[in-house]
Amino acid sequence: MLTVIFKVTINPKYQAAELQHALKLCDVKALVCSEKCKTLDFYGILLSLIPDLKTSEPGNVSCTSIPTLKNIITITTSKLKGTYSYYDVMNFGTGEIGDECEVAAEDIANLQFSSGTTGRPKVVCLTHFQMVNNAYHMGKRLGIDDDQHVYCLQPPLFHVFGICVCLLSAYHNGTTLVLPSPLYSPSANIKAMAEERCTVVCGTPTMYIDLVSLQSKLNLKLYARRALIGASPWPSKLVDDIKDILKIKDIKCLYGATELTSAAFHSLKEVNKHNDVAENIAYIGEYVEAKVVDRNQNVVPFGTPGELCIRGYLTMTGYWKEPELTAKVLNKDRWFRTGDQFVLYEDGRGKVVGRLKDMIIRGGENISPSEVEEFLHTHPDIVEASVIGIADERLGEDVGACIRLREGANLSLENLREFCKGKIATYKIPAQIKIMETFPKTLSGKVQKFVLRQEFSRTK
Repeated sequence: MLTVIFKVTINPKYQAAELQHALKLCDVKALVCSEKCKTLDFYGILLSLIPDLKTSEPGNVSCTSIPTLKNIITITTSKLKGTYSYYDVMNFGTGEIGDECEVAAEDIANLQFSSGTTGRPKVVCLTHFQMVNNAYHMGKRLGIDDDQHVYCLQPPLFHVFGICVCLLSAYHNGTTLVLPSPLYSPSANIKAMAEERCTVVCGTPTMYIDLVSLQSKLNLKLYARRALIGASPWPSKLVDDIKDILKIKDIKCLYGATELTSAAFHSLKEVNKHNDVAENIAYIGEYVEAKVVDRNQNVVPFGTPGELCIRGYLTMTGYWKEPELTAKVLNKDRWFRTGDQFVLYEDGRGKVVGRLKDMIIRGGENISPSEVEEFLHTHPDIVEASVIGIADERLGEDVGACIRLREGANLSLENLREFCKGKIATYKIPAQIKIMETFPKTLSGKVQKFVLRQEFSRTK
């Protein structure tokens, strides 16, 4: 019997409870995984979820907590009890050509977990039409089609950045793809860029910060001519570092969301103005509509901040098995509410100025966290900064800053406040800081500010 199958990509770092939730939510019938990867023991995690796995027949797994799961296929030469070997499955065929499934362009191709900036990730339904067309138009706009490029893929393939911006756009344009390592590794990425002579590299701001740090020490001969950056905002200094240290002059930026297949705004194909890239400015994509609205859903004038709404072929069909949640962000006219505070200009340019939920209201004054973050990145000892609203009995909210410092540096609240004086308004100066070794981030590299707020409340 023929059946249509769609893909669910899962973060390999999920532990037992997270994996169980993902498999159950998506009604997964078959799971393909490695036995192990570095310190991750996937088969061990499955044994903890499925106590009877070792006594189960392959293809007939029984698990009460994940009732739909019947098949586990492991990419290993080992014979693991209760599972099929991937290589055995490849030999199941008879050599005969079977009937083709009828797949419509509007059928679901991918169940994609969203970033999870506000809590547990949601499952986004994306179609064949959306993914193929988004990758095609993006590749054209970003110039992936203009040469025989060698493309270094840093983002994970369980995220739309990796799938659409990198993988599918490369397939469309005959580009050589370089996948440096099974899991994210800055050292493997910079080594691959040098040894494979990669001409294009893509990644999140954090990934470029890591590349810049390594290249400052290694000074390798790199061949990259173009850098694609997106998934979260970046400080203007990072653009300077990419040009000066990585020697990449053509930088393209993207803005999007999982619910928008990947990117709705991109840089132009020609070399972009330095200020556009430094300020996170991109241009609306082909066959995409955008509007910016106020709290009452009225369209605001060009150049006025408000909530960005997007409509077009790339807008998700909805959240998997969550119609009420879908209705909150996708209206009957198919406008998707991004939740991002955005400024749109008449020529199609636009930029994110913050998340609506992240806006800090201090004693009646509205403070944009991204504005304060941009300033904090001018401090010579600060590598990354994330600004949040923290509870204050008198003001309602005040400014809290989570900061990652360069190696060997120290910074006190008093010293930081002194650095800020006379440079930004006093009400925007952080009232508290928390020094971080790492930031909690989503799959796409966005800082999970709700986790930072929890950290602040725990340490009060």
